[in-house]
Amino acid sequence: MQYVNLGRTGIRVSKICLGSMTWGQQNSRSEAHQQLDYAIERGVNFIDTAEMYPSPPSSTTQGLTEKLIGGWVAKGNRDKVVLASKISGPAVWLTWIRNGKSRFTEKNIRAALNASLRRLQTDYIDLYQLHWPDRPTNYFGELGYFHKQDPDATPIHETLSALRGQLDAGKIRAIGLSNETPWGMMQFINAADYHGLPRIASIQNPYNLLNRIFEIGHAEITHRENIGLLAYSPMAFGMLSGKYLRGARPEKARLILFKHFKRYDTPEAKEAIAGYRQIADEYHLSMAQMSLAYVNSRTFVTSSIIGATSLQQLGENIDSQDIKLPKSVLREIERIHLHNANPCP
Repeated sequence: MQYVNLGRTGIRVSKICLGSMTWGQQNSRSEAHQQLDYAIERGVNFIDTAEMYPSPPSSTTQGLTEKLIGGWVAKGNRDKVVLASKISGPAVWLTWIRNGKSRFTEKNIRAALNASLRRLQTDYIDLYQLHWPDRPTNYFGELGYFHKQDPDATPIHETLSALRGQLDAGKIRAIGLSNETPWGMMQFINAADYHGLPRIASIQNPYNLLNRIFEIGHAEITHRENIGLLAYSPMAFGMLSGKYLRGARPEKARLILFKHFKRYDTPEAKEAIAGYRQIADEYHLSMAQMSLAYVNSRTFVTSSIIGATSLQQLGENIDSQDIKLPKSVLREIERIHLHNANPCP
C-alpha cells in the first residue's frame, strides 16, 4: 500500500480510503466489520464516514454507520486508522438533522462533533469535513448557476473559528471541505490566512472517468495550496465496473435498489462506458481496476474513496493501487473523454 501526506498536516493516509455509506443499509454490522478487518489487513489505514450515513439518508438510519464503525473501534482498533467524518450542511430534505438548518455555527459544529464522537466511540476524529456548503451554490451534480443570497449563511471565518476551538480541544486533528466549488476553496484559504485560522487539509469531491470537472477549476488550487483531493465516487456508483452494460440489472446492485440515483445513469454515460469497456477488454484489464487506477494516477488525488458491498469487490478495488496504466491505455482513455467529455458532471 502507498501512503501520502494529507495536505500539510503530516498525517499519513493510504492511497485507498475505505468508504462506509452502505453500512447499515446494504451491509450489516458483521459485513462492515469484515470489510474493516480485511482493509486493515491489506494496508488501508483511512476510513471515511459522515453523520448523515448510511446513504440514501433516512431519519430511521441516520448515524447508524458511525455506530457500526464505533463498535469496531471499541475492539481496540482506534490506533490502526485515520478516521474521517463529516457534518451535514443545511438541507430541507434532512429535517431530522437539526431541523434541516444545519448551519456551520459554533453551536452546531460542537453538537454534531460530540454526537459523532459518541457514536464512533473515540475521543478524536482525525479529519472533520464540511459535507456541503453553508450557502446556495451548485453541488451533487446540479447544473446551471442561478445566484441567490442567503442572509442566514454562516461567514466562513466564523466556521473556521469554531473548528479551531475543536482543534484546540483535541477533538479533531485536521479539517476539510466536501462538495465545494473553486471559489469556496479559495475563500476558506484566504480567510484562514487573513484571520490566522486553521487551513483546510483536503477536499472531498466526485472524480471519475465520467466526471473530470475537478480538473478545470479545482486541481490547480490543490497543487498550489497543498490540499489533497479525496476522490469520491471513483467508480461512478458502480457504473464503471461495466456491470450495467447492455441493460443488465444485477440483483441487489445499488442502482437497482435505489432507482432515484440517476447521476451516472444517462445515455451519454452509457456510450462512454462502452468505450472504456472496449479499452479494458483490449488490454486485458478489469474495467473496475482500470477506472480506479486512472483516478489513483492523477497527481492531485491524495486518496480514492472506494465502497464495496462484498469482500470480493473490496479486494478487487484495493488491488487497483498496484496497477500502472500504460501510456497507450491513457491515450485511449483520453480519446474517449475528448469525444464525450464529462457526461455526468
